[in-house]
Parts: sequence; C-alpha cells; structure tokens
Amino acid sequence: MNIQTKYVGEVEINEKQIIQFPSGLPGFIEEKEFVLLDIPGNPVFQFLQSVKSEELAFVVASPYHFYKDYSFKIDDATIEALQIQSEKDVMVLTIVTLKDPFDSSTINLKAPLIINPNKLFGKQYILNSDEYESKAFIQPTSVRKGV
Repeated sequence: MNIQTKYVGEVEINEKQIIQFPSGLPGFIEEKEFVLLDIPGNPVFQFLQSVKSEELAFVVASPYHFYKDYSFKIDDATIEALQIQSEKDVMVLTIVTLKDPFDSSTINLKAPLIINPNKLFGKQYILNSDEYESKAFIQPTSVRKGV
C-alpha cells in the first residue's frame, strides 16, 4: 500500500509494518496507525509517520544513543496491553524536537514510545517520575560544548 508522508513524499509500505497505537498518542487520540520510516543515510533518527494523516510525523530516536543510563520500569497494564513477554518485545523510542543549532535539539525522556516490534503494538508511556525531562538536550550536559 502507498501512503503520503510529511518528509519523504509517497512511499510504499507493507501493511505488516503498521504499528497499532490503540489509545492513539496524547494530543492525537484519533491517530492509531503509524509506520517507522528510515531516514536515508542517517542510522540514528527515523520518522514515525501516521498512516492516515500525511502531515503527522515525528522524528524519533533511541534514547540510549544519547543517554546510556536511561531506564524505567514499565507497569503491568502496559506490559499486558502491548503483549510484552520478554525484553525482545520492547523497543523504546523518544520523540525528537530538532532545533538550529542542532546541539539545542531536545528529546522527550519523560514520555517515551514503547513499541512491541513483534506484535506491532505501541503506546506513549508517561513516566510518573521527575527523574527525566520532556525537553532533555539531545546531548547530555556533560557532553555539550561550553557547558
């Protein structure tokens, strides 16, 4: 099937690539189907593109690429909803807000996307902790220049 995308025009996707977000995403509860699209030549970032709405796409990345010690516990209700049976059933992504200069870009560590890549279910999981920020710098403070 072909879909129109925000950043890369029309692309062909396999329906077996579609990730179901049964509860939608906060602010976009009607949007329940997304697909992850690779960015050519960029192994760090991907697009999380709505299948239904061309203009709805997020830049996403693994938080572990930037914050090696990032960790949290997934509650039982989410484990059940996403049909998680082992660590292999868990992919964690964060939504990226790109800025210029790039060093001022942020990632949302407070509300990661939890995806079961085997069952193709996903959820934005809001952490009940103040340990992580919703606008954490894409480079940890200890790495950023001039800080």
